Formats: sequence, C-alpha cells, structure tokens
Amino acid sequence: MHSVDQYYPTSGRVILHVDMNAFYCSVHEAEDPERYRGKPTAVAGSVEQRRGIIVTCSYAARRVGISTGMQVQKALRICPSLIVIQPNFHLYRKYSRAFMEIAYSYTPLLEAVSIDECYLDITGSRQFGTPLEIAEAIQRRIREELGLPCSIGIAPNKLLAKMASDLKKPNGISVLRLRDVPEVLWSKPCNEMFGIGGKTAEKLRKLGIYSIGQLAAADEQMLVEHFGVMGYWLKRAGNGIDHGEVNPEREQSKSIGHTTTLPRDVVGLAEARPILLNLSDQVARRLRKQGLVASGVQLTIRTPDMKTITRSRQLDTPTESADDIYKTACEQFSRHWNQEKPVRLLGVTLHGLTPKDESAIQLDLFEYESQPKKESLTKAMDMLRNKFGENAVLTAGMLSDSHSARLRNHKERGTSLQKDNLHKLETDRE
Repeated sequence: MHSVDQYYPTSGRVILHVDMNAFYCSVHEAEDPERYRGKPTAVAGSVEQRRGIIVTCSYAARRVGISTGMQVQKALRICPSLIVIQPNFHLYRKYSRAFMEIAYSYTPLLEAVSIDECYLDITGSRQFGTPLEIAEAIQRRIREELGLPCSIGIAPNKLLAKMASDLKKPNGISVLRLRDVPEVLWSKPCNEMFGIGGKTAEKLRKLGIYSIGQLAAADEQMLVEHFGVMGYWLKRAGNGIDHGEVNPEREQSKSIGHTTTLPRDVVGLAEARPILLNLSDQVARRLRKQGLVASGVQLTIRTPDMKTITRSRQLDTPTESADDIYKTACEQFSRHWNQEKPVRLLGVTLHGLTPKDESAIQLDLFEYESQPKKESLTKAMDMLRNKFGENAVLTAGMLSDSHSARLRNHKERGTSLQKDNLHKLETDRE
C-alpha cells in the first residue's frame, strides 16, 4: 500500500468535484441515443418558440454558437436543425440519484450541491487506489453504467476542486494543487473564480484588480473595507485557500403537508374551496421558505366516520406557487369525491421536493416575462406576512369564513405533517 499512500497528504484533505456535462441533454441522449447522439439538442423551459428560453444545450449545439439563456427562436435561427426537448424532471432526478450512488460507493462524505454536481472527500478512501484512479473509476462507471459524460476536479479543497472540474470539459479530469494556483489561475479574470459574480468583479475592477493574481496580492485590509467579511474570503480565494468542509447533508424534507380538522362537516367543492385555498397558501409558503419547489400534490379527505382517502397528482412542471397547488387540489376534489358526501378533515401535501435553483421552473411556469413580476409580488407578500402576521395580506378567496382565519392562526391551524421547524432549529444552531 505504500505506493498509494504517497498520493495522500499526511495532513490535509483530498476533495473531488464531480460535474455532469450538459446534464439534461446528456440524459435525453442516454435514454434515446439513436435520436439524439452527437446532434445539436437543447432543453427549453417552454418549447413554444416565442417565449421559450434554453436551459441547457449539448456540446454539438454549443459548437455552432447556441448557449444557455438564449431564446429558442434565436437558437433556431442560428441552427435550424436544433432539436428542442421539453424538460423531464422525473428523469433527471432518476439519473442524478444514480450517478451520486456511484460516487457514494467510494466515500460516505458526499455533498450534493445541485442536481448535476457533488463534492466528495476521499481522504480516507485510499483502499480504492490513488485519487486519480478513484476519479477515473467514477468517471468510467458513470459513462458505462449510465451513458453520461462528466468532468472531475481533484484538489486539496472544495474551491480548487470546483475550479479544476471546469478546466477540461467534457469528460476531463484535472488535478489542481495549491502550488499550481499561480500558474493555472492567476492570469484569469476575477469573475472566473467560483463565488465571484459579475457585481463583485465589477467592484474589483474599479479598485484596479482585474485578475485572480492581482486579487491574491491585494491588501487584505483594503478588501475588508470595501467588501466587509467577504474581503477575507476574496484574499484567501485568490490564493487558492478554502476551509469549507464537505458536508454530507441531512436527508431533505420528503414532503410538506398541512391538514385541518373542520369544526363542522363541509359538503361540496364550493364549501371546500376557501379551506383548500388556505391550505395551499400555507404549504406554498413553507415550501418557499425552504427554497424548494414541488412536483406533486396530494389531497387528503377524511369523512365524519373517520375513513381517509388520499389522491396524488404529478404536476407537469415543478412549482412554488399556491395558485398551482390550489388548482390541482380542487381538481382532485371534484374528480375523486362524491360532492354530496360530508367531509370532516382536509389536507394538502406537497412531494417530489427539489431545491428551486436546480429546476428550470422560472423558464417553465409562466411566460418568462411575467414570471419575475409574479415572483417579486409573492416575495413581497411573504415578507409582509413574516413581519406583520398571517392576516397582513390575503386574497379575496381566503376571507370567506371563520375557519379560514383559524387556519392562519399558527396556534390552532391543524397539523403540520412536516419537520421543517426542527430543520429551522438545526440550521439556527449551526
């Protein structure tokens, strides 16, 4: 084993960053190679040309000038043979779980940062070989077992591993050691450093700092004066130093649910509507609070003689909107429930939860022009209600009966089928 040991530091860590290449397009290609292999493809939030925006595109499409964020219409002008594919989140999640399971078999220290990338701490994994051999094995297995390409960065910390995985795409493996930083990174512009966005880069340029090398040499106090505590991070990042640990996250909430026992029997959709609206509003707010979107809605109905039925429906597109949840719950109610039969309990539960930033939701749900307006209105309403209480902003449909007010009173509003308060306590403690 001595020969392997020399590839691992006596103190310090070995981190891999696994980054799937053109993930959504690659998944469609793996599913249907005949149709898509080697062809310019793009996944678009809305395939309708005037509104649609490209979420990701294949390397064949990139070579002819197509890029993420481009309108479908423009992309088709550049490349009339471009194949535009509707997103399939169920499929992406399936492949995401599969590639992470392969990676997880080399170390339990796996941190999923999004649907298509994860960090691995392989410091204790030398029984599988050298870091390079482990990276090659993971890359090979993902290609052979799933038919997907990925790039892997190998480094002593997360920041450099992330930077390394970007160096060779697709299908690359790159090693980036601390001593390589001056040669590999210092000549690059600041905005190519992971964690430095456009605004920060602009602010650095105004201070005369254009490259990562100039950032590494900058005066720390001056950076702190202009950027607050982030100044310390900027200086360290320029020198390739990062103390963040690979954090195997706790299992994410599987569902967010809310049920309420009614003070009297409710008969028919007209009477159920205000209650379903309030339940949808409650679960949607909790969903947004955790930065998640849901791809399924389940309705729970209990009769006065305590019989319970549940009916679920998958949504076409993941959502965070109370409106979408409410419409689905009402549809379920009319479709599966005899309108004459009394109801004593109602519940709405969201499942298929994923972090919002992994989902192409903002390109999907509404025309992309009206979506930001709708989102900022929702944000403003959430803020007002966090500050002034649940009754601060209500839609007309929520006002129709006294039970709706009880639902918004957190002391008596039925049962939460959810551990998100516990989750909040844990994050508060951290």
